[in-house]
Amino acid sequence: MKKEFEIRSYGKSELALLYFPHTKTTKGALNNLNFWINYNRELSQKLRELKSPPRAQHYTKREVELIVEYLCEP
Repeated sequence: MKKEFEIRSYGKSELALLYFPHTKTTKGALNNLNFWINYNRELSQKLRELKSPPRAQHYTKREVELIVEYLCEP
């Protein structure tokens, strides 16, 4: 039985691994998630509008809401 996805703040690596659980490395999962975020121009623009620090290690609850809205649940 699959656990229901919770909208909350996530570490970037944690969220990336939820989207790409079969990727060999955490860095690979992060690269994949970043690719899909950047590929979706509307999503990447909305995330930029939130003005999160560029080196933040976590996605805020609002950022996760946007990611799920555009990429669906992991």
